[in-house]
Amino acid sequence: MLIRKSTLSQRSTVARLIAALERRELTIFAHIDHAAHARQAELSLPPIDVVIFGNPKAGTGLMAADPRVGLDLPLRMVVWEDAPQLAFVGHHDPRELAGSYELAEQKDTLDRMAELLDSVSLEAAGE
Repeated sequence: MLIRKSTLSQRSTVARLIAALERRELTIFAHIDHAAHARQAELSLPPIDVVIFGNPKAGTGLMAADPRVGLDLPLRMVVWEDAPQLAFVGHHDPRELAGSYELAEQKDTLDRMAELLDSVSLEAAGE
């Protein structure tokens, strides 16, 4: 997992992540607030959010090449709080999908996805 320390709070980092995705006109498929779900079960958990997003124009080509990659798509990022006012943004490197699936001919798409995730994580982390 690639991890970037945020200069912002966990909530601000999540807000900036969502804004960065919307600015790039990516589809946000889901936003999971794990701490909120834990509270509903009367449990305690520090803030942990997962945002699932993508661009069907990129993901569709990968799934057409190897439908099994649908298990790892769409893309996702996690933002968590390790201590008060100490937040991190994490994501997997999409280029690693080529090792698990038959995506050798999709290198350019995977490289663009990696660049996108790096750019979005920088923006979300306040850098």
